Amino acid sequence: MADIDIAETLLAPARKAPPPTAPPRRVWTVVLAGLGALLCALDVVVVATALPALQADFGASLSQLEWTINAYNLVFACLTLTGAALGDRFGRRRMYVVGLAVFTLASAWAALAGGAGELIAARAVQGAGAAVLLPLTLTLISEAFPAEKRGVAIGLWGGVSGLGVAAGPVLGGAVTDGLSWQWIFWLNVPLGLVMLPLAAMKLRESYGPRPQLDIVGLVLAAVGLTGLAWAPVRAPEAGWGSAEVLVALAAGVVFVAAFLGWERSGAKYPMLPLAHFRRRGFSTANGAVFLMFMSLLGALFMISQLFQVGLGNSPLEAGLRILVWTGTPLLVAPVAGALADRFGNRPFMLTGLVLQAVGLGLMAWQVEPGVGYDRLVVPLIIAGVGISMVFPTVANAVSSSVPPAEVGVASGVNNALRELGGVFGVAVAAAVFVQYGGYDSAESFIDGCAPALWVSAAVSAAGAVVASFAPSKHGS
Repeated sequence: MADIDIAETLLAPARKAPPPTAPPRRVWTVVLAGLGALLCALDVVVVATALPALQADFGASLSQLEWTINAYNLVFACLTLTGAALGDRFGRRRMYVVGLAVFTLASAWAALAGGAGELIAARAVQGAGAAVLLPLTLTLISEAFPAEKRGVAIGLWGGVSGLGVAAGPVLGGAVTDGLSWQWIFWLNVPLGLVMLPLAAMKLRESYGPRPQLDIVGLVLAAVGLTGLAWAPVRAPEAGWGSAEVLVALAAGVVFVAAFLGWERSGAKYPMLPLAHFRRRGFSTANGAVFLMFMSLLGALFMISQLFQVGLGNSPLEAGLRILVWTGTPLLVAPVAGALADRFGNRPFMLTGLVLQAVGLGLMAWQVEPGVGYDRLVVPLIIAGVGISMVFPTVANAVSSSVPPAEVGVASGVNNALRELGGVFGVAVAAAVFVQYGGYDSAESFIDGCAPALWVSAAVSAAGAVVASFAPSKHGS
């Protein structure tokens, strides 16, 4: 351990209190943090409308289609605490640049993949880059803006993140139709190459409060989260009662429990101060975001295929039809973030999750063979307004419920639970789908799709119950 401490001391420059962030640099911070979040969010969903093309090109099974989404989400979820801790220890700007570089290189690898297995491996490396990149985007904004102006900045960040969710299905459909699915990943490369020097020059360096990395905590957390994420990914194929799934769940629980015990009493510089979870603002925001993303990505996995497999649309047509759902964060998220500064986060978190549940429930009710888009558009808009209200207010609730020096780790926890929720969402939706339907015909697909959407709606409703316990004021 002494060698690790010496190496870290040599790697990290002396910590000095940074001067106040100047307004022009704040603008660059919002732009670069927003673009980093855009890339990460985009690659969560961009593959969705390309799934039928991947199935045809590689002869991919349902399990492999899941893995093209879940490999990214699983690694993202399991390493995001590590990414946040590395940023606090070695510099947030420095690690933002490292994460962006890894993400960009992995995108090129994904574009060059020659089979489903290689694509899944590249997606896993992308997830590792995103795990470093995304938690630092919120930390950089929180460090650059005073608390009274942070809601607007985070609202803009949420809007740009929403752009990734919005653009993903449309971009994936347009590129798959007009070029090929490989260009979904090639498009990340020039944007990443432009952002790298700008981030190195325009972002201000900052550090967290811990002078050493909690190596034991990082390992325990990564292994525990991997076990918890692996189980639902494997369950649709292996079965929830299989030895593989049960062992993964048991290992995940044991290692997470060991991590919590270590953080409570063994770590000299704990990476996760457990006192944060005694704050209702922190605990309810994390519970709500887990359930919101479980609902959102499970529904997206099904709806993006519904328009193509069930209703016969092209990838581009499917992306455009989904846009009324995924595009609303561009308009609603900045407004919700600004209003949350005045009225608090709870009303927007609660209302947003209720709207998402209502929208997905109406969607499940309307889905049947040959259903017209006119019957689906209103449910999609309702669900879209819902997620738009939750994106910025959950992030604002997390950042305002902990001391400023702890925002990096708090953001890492929030992002880990968010991505873990996405893994569970896709896995549960797929498991429900195969119980009731399949890919044999459009009718068979719809038979499985509707129950899966009902489950996604129920998960969002559960998230609304959690959000109802959030405090009425910031920081409680």
